[in-house]
Amino acid sequence: MDKVMSNKKIIALYVLPALLLILTLVYIPIILTGYYGLHEWNGIGAMKFIGFDNYANLLQDKTFWDSAWHSLLLAIFSGLSLLIYLAVAMVVAGRIKGANLFRKIYLVPMLLSSVAIAQLWLRMYHPTNGVINSFLTSIGIDNPPAWLAEPSLVLIALFIPILWQYAGFYILIYYSALKNIPTSLEEVAKIDGATGIQIALRIKLPLIMEVIKVTIVLSLVGSLKYFDLIYVMTGGGPNGSSEVMASYMYSEAFKSYDFGYGSAIGFFLLIICLVVTWIIRKLTATKDTIQYS
Repeated sequence: MDKVMSNKKIIALYVLPALLLILTLVYIPIILTGYYGLHEWNGIGAMKFIGFDNYANLLQDKTFWDSAWHSLLLAIFSGLSLLIYLAVAMVVAGRIKGANLFRKIYLVPMLLSSVAIAQLWLRMYHPTNGVINSFLTSIGIDNPPAWLAEPSLVLIALFIPILWQYAGFYILIYYSALKNIPTSLEEVAKIDGATGIQIALRIKLPLIMEVIKVTIVLSLVGSLKYFDLIYVMTGGGPNGSSEVMASYMYSEAFKSYDFGYGSAIGFFLLIICLVVTWIIRKLTATKDTIQYS
């Protein structure tokens, strides 16, 4: 086995299929997207090279910057929601009554597609027959809001199902990390007189900090390129009030048939995600990693 693994040709042969797959599905599409962004193209006819005009127009496009602001708000909301997920994971990872049942319940959204979740919440937000407005009416509110039709409320109304959709994913990650912490550490801390909050803040959090960093990157970058649930529920409306960068890119490319401009938006979105990832890694960089056994 050592002879095989020391042979560079064998190693290259093992790596080649994965490398070809990554090149085909990731890097080549990225290069083509940047290339298409340099052209005026409707997706069917001949392409006309226009240089960086699409990117210059993008920087002056108010609709794009509005959608970027909405994506930023979603990213902030998602980042803050990680605190809720972490708190829930710590409670579930503890020895509390009913934890096993709760662990099954919070995984339910992970079993549903984004389209199914969107349809579910569309019915909950229905202005007359929805569960939410029916409840508000029952407690004496005569004119409950049309959640998805009012520009001032639509983003909040969308952020709530997004939080619900990904709750199980992040809670499961935190729960798994917390369960890997040796129970002996917690027992020793309790003997020394540490409270539950002190154990959580001074023992558990530092030990799972690397996992937390990964979830921060996943949450923020995922929010910046979020698309499916928002598109199904509102399509970016009303009047662009819920438009995000990914939905605006789709609208320009597949509704306005401006694939050059849509590609420029997609490539610019990629750059933003890379910059955000780099900033997060710099802000959360530490010299030492806490080890435990």
